[in-house]
Amino acid sequence: MFRTHTCGELRLSDSGKSVTLAGWVQRIRKMGGMSFIDLRDRYGITQLVVDDSVSKELNETAESLGREYVIQIKGVVVERSSKNGKIPTGEIEVRINEMKVLNQAVTPPFTIEDDTDGGEDIRAKYRYLDLRRGPLQRALALRHQVAQEARRFLSDEGFIEVETPVLMNSTPEGARDFVVPSRMNPGEFYALPQSPQTFKQLLMVAGYDRYFQIVKCFRDEDLRADRQPEFTQIDCEMSFVEREDILTTFEGMAKSLFKNVLGREFSEQFPRMSYSDAMNFYGSDKSDIRFGMKLAEITSMVKGHEFSLFDTANYVGGIAVSGGAEYTRKQIDELTEWVKRPQIGAKGLLYIRLGADGAKSSFDKYFTQEEIKAIAEKCGAVNGDLVLIMAGEKRDKTQEALGTLRIEMGNRLGLRKKDEFAPLWVYDFPLLEWDDETQRFYAKHHPFTSPKPEDLDKFFSNKKEDLEQVFANAYDFVLNGTEIGGGSIRIYDSKVQQRMFEVLGFSEEDAQRKFGFIINAFKFGAPPHGGIAFGFDRFCSLFGGQESIRDYIAFPKNNSGRDVMLDTPGKIDEAQMNELFIKSTWVPPVK
Repeated sequence: MFRTHTCGELRLSDSGKSVTLAGWVQRIRKMGGMSFIDLRDRYGITQLVVDDSVSKELNETAESLGREYVIQIKGVVVERSSKNGKIPTGEIEVRINEMKVLNQAVTPPFTIEDDTDGGEDIRAKYRYLDLRRGPLQRALALRHQVAQEARRFLSDEGFIEVETPVLMNSTPEGARDFVVPSRMNPGEFYALPQSPQTFKQLLMVAGYDRYFQIVKCFRDEDLRADRQPEFTQIDCEMSFVEREDILTTFEGMAKSLFKNVLGREFSEQFPRMSYSDAMNFYGSDKSDIRFGMKLAEITSMVKGHEFSLFDTANYVGGIAVSGGAEYTRKQIDELTEWVKRPQIGAKGLLYIRLGADGAKSSFDKYFTQEEIKAIAEKCGAVNGDLVLIMAGEKRDKTQEALGTLRIEMGNRLGLRKKDEFAPLWVYDFPLLEWDDETQRFYAKHHPFTSPKPEDLDKFFSNKKEDLEQVFANAYDFVLNGTEIGGGSIRIYDSKVQQRMFEVLGFSEEDAQRKFGFIINAFKFGAPPHGGIAFGFDRFCSLFGGQESIRDYIAFPKNNSGRDVMLDTPGKIDEAQMNELFIKSTWVPPVK
């Protein structure tokens, strides 16, 4: 064997043992007549010692080494005179008596250490080198641990893992699909699955009442820290269940992951919140409940004071920033410009400062001191706090903007601690969303989400105002302000499914063409069923204390959807294009 131990394994109790190690040279230091070599593998680092006086050949080999050389050594474990308490092997070193260079290496483009000098772009280009670094190795080890624990829990609960196709039909009503031309079927295309939604429902029809899969999904959408064009879900479905069964089962899975991966115990039931409360109090259906600063509506309190911004608004709300009375006018102006950015879209920001000299606001001339204090109290402010206020024509948009500001203030005040975890269930979402531009309804989740049973009468109404009041039998799992999982009780009644297609504007022919296979399957006896899909990459990144999922994916894409290591996507040659019966019409822009 090339090694008897790993580079993270040896301890003081191993003193006197003859060992063989293999790995990469991380660092070489020359001190007097001794050479010290840090040897690294994915398990850790062991310090090696070469006594220059022992062997000329050994000394020459040591002199020839460079960073990232792959070597094998044989030697004896001894106690270190100068111990390093920062690493597990810091009490020992290995005195080398034999050394062999297995492979030389050119100097890497950045230092392969926890705190590297490499920028994001260069590390992405040499991802295989970046993966040698400790933080990424620990991230992928955590990913493995989460996957194994999820599989163990679900298997113990009677779920079976079933693989579903990667080449399928295009999915309407979702994000853009990645499509794959079919050589054997000219002019026709597969799509890569955005999720295995229809397949897992068909498995329920087939009688596999507890299914799961850790599965790749694909969406052609704009990217950000927690999005990748290809990502992984823990995809699950159950038959003969109601919403409570789903929440109880998968809360159990989440608690198991917290306990067995992070050592965190959650004895109480996770908090639950309606979509309406999430928007009213947090301005987001992905509520971060680790800190307060809840939104307070003050619309009725500020009307009729001849202040046009308030009088013309349909929603006015505020948040109380603890200790924020010390904010200077310059800081408030900076926040005002921050909320005006297109990503947030607020028109401006008003404030009340509760200081030792009383209440001061940006709208003093329209309100008395008592009225301003009452507004501040409604927002939960006490002496020393700053109240930040937004007003707008659209309630939901203004709440979202105020919710985004709340998160920003939580970041600035250090309230969003990475080592604190606040899981939350959000439910009772609207089933449908009306789009003014296209003058039609869209599914808030997907076309197979069931209305709540008590809303079926409104669902079958032809009145727009009734349809807007229909709630979905759906639920999201939220962790620290990030949506980790989402699911629903599915439609299993063909009449209800047909009505959903009708509400979404599908003709009978369209519905049959796009979803005929599942419509027909339901005719053969579909059980009541529901499920959930967890964002596996997001779970891993939050468990690791990071917002970005990239370090928890071995070979991720950048924000442009490119793999700069492979330099893909790329062109294919004309022969391949002809074989697939496709032609590019893209014309490069004129510079």
